[in-house]
Amino acid sequence: MKKDQIFEFFRRLAELNPAPETELEFGNTYQLLVAVVLSAQATDVGVNKATRALFRDIKTPQQMVELGEEGLKQHIKTIGLFNSKAKNVIALSQILVERYGGEVPEDRDALVELPGVGRKTANVVMNCAFGAETFAVDTHIFRVGNRTGLAKGKTPLAVEKQLEKKVPGPFRVGAHHWLILHGRYICKARTPECWRCPVVDLCGYKPKVMEKGAGKKAS
Repeated sequence: MKKDQIFEFFRRLAELNPAPETELEFGNTYQLLVAVVLSAQATDVGVNKATRALFRDIKTPQQMVELGEEGLKQHIKTIGLFNSKAKNVIALSQILVERYGGEVPEDRDALVELPGVGRKTANVVMNCAFGAETFAVDTHIFRVGNRTGLAKGKTPLAVEKQLEKKVPGPFRVGAHHWLILHGRYICKARTPECWRCPVVDLCGYKPKVMEKGAGKKAS
């Protein structure tokens, strides 16, 4: 995808959704961090169902530490890998209390040192909480980047590096939201809904599915 096409790609997505946001529900930066950690290999919908009651009572790392691992498990047992996630959330909360005065650090390197926090999670927090120009490559962005030709790479990090290089200035903060939503609702894994795609003419994917109900599984 050429430079002018990339600009037009994001311009159209931005026109349709001028203020894109994560679909995870949270009330502060700490809750966002917890929600993103819980969302690994889980849906945002599932995480939101589990955290609504939790976040009504737990708003700080200290409160989470006081809740404890077993108490947290009762809230998140509907989420995949809840045992290990509960352990990580309590551990990272303890570190935030002891090292950062209960605050979430505005630093990606510091974030990735927390238990259960990888580069993708850190990028989401940096972007959503602090407005950083980071690109959190999940399965949707990885697929959209490769399928469309926007940012090709064999690994999430390779796709992230391509996005860092190619995404134009006006769209850098919102880019990962637009790409996630595009992959989640239009450029789907099994069959992309090309017939209603706003950037279909810019996309490098050849076997386009231009009629609803048509097409085979896509890669």
